[in-house]
Amino acid sequence: MLIVVSILVPISYLRIIIGLLYVLFFPGYVLTLTLFPRNEGISGIERVALSFGLSIAAVPIIGLIISATAWGITVESILYSTAVFIFVVSIIALVRRKRLQEKDRFNCEFQLSLLHRGDSAWDKALSVVLLVIVLGAIGTLCYVMVAPKMGEKFTEFYVRTTEGEETNYLQELNLGETYDVTIVIINHEQQEMPYRVEIQSAGTLIGELGPVLLKHEQEWEQEFGFTPVKSGDNQKVEFFLYKQGQNEIYRTLHLRFDVK
Repeated sequence: MLIVVSILVPISYLRIIIGLLYVLFFPGYVLTLTLFPRNEGISGIERVALSFGLSIAAVPIIGLIISATAWGITVESILYSTAVFIFVVSIIALVRRKRLQEKDRFNCEFQLSLLHRGDSAWDKALSVVLLVIVLGAIGTLCYVMVAPKMGEKFTEFYVRTTEGEETNYLQELNLGETYDVTIVIINHEQQEMPYRVEIQSAGTLIGELGPVLLKHEQEWEQEFGFTPVKSGDNQKVEFFLYKQGQNEIYRTLHLRFDVK
């Protein structure tokens, strides 16, 4: 049922909440029922805390086992393997429960009672601490779900040939022949960013492009042509990317040529 709900519920946040409970609570809950099938032994809040703790311990082990199989770690493999684990352990818990008398079996009414008059001060303090830990874990999960995620900040900078291929390998040119390339910049800096490009050959500035102002995820490209003025092997043309207003080179590329 949880698998069907997790997949088919159209509300994304509801699916996330159900999925988190499915992964972070229920595997540990059935383990707790297996280990402690009686009404006595641990309190309700301790069962909840153990359910989270054992889930966090069990699910990575399930993932490790799945990663060694032909299926690998995917959403589907984790979903179904966790379902199998919950089903198998639930049967074990059911068998252990059936062996007990009805009055000795754990039930939900007992779980809802967090503090008892007969509990010692130490037991009450422990229950409160466990409750705070569980609420803190739930609050952290909710924050991670709703907080905006900041991706890695970087800029794509590459040179493409007129045929549309990226290149940085050795080319052969004829003396006096113009070689055209396309310079590409893509901004992934999470903010608007100004750039400029300098092109040098043998330490001499042969071209400059920009400044160009790009928004986050915006792409810019510009054709540039250069003509070798002397023959020789392994000549180099360098492309330097600067953030506007900065003198430090941000990215660098180079092309090498044998000129005949």
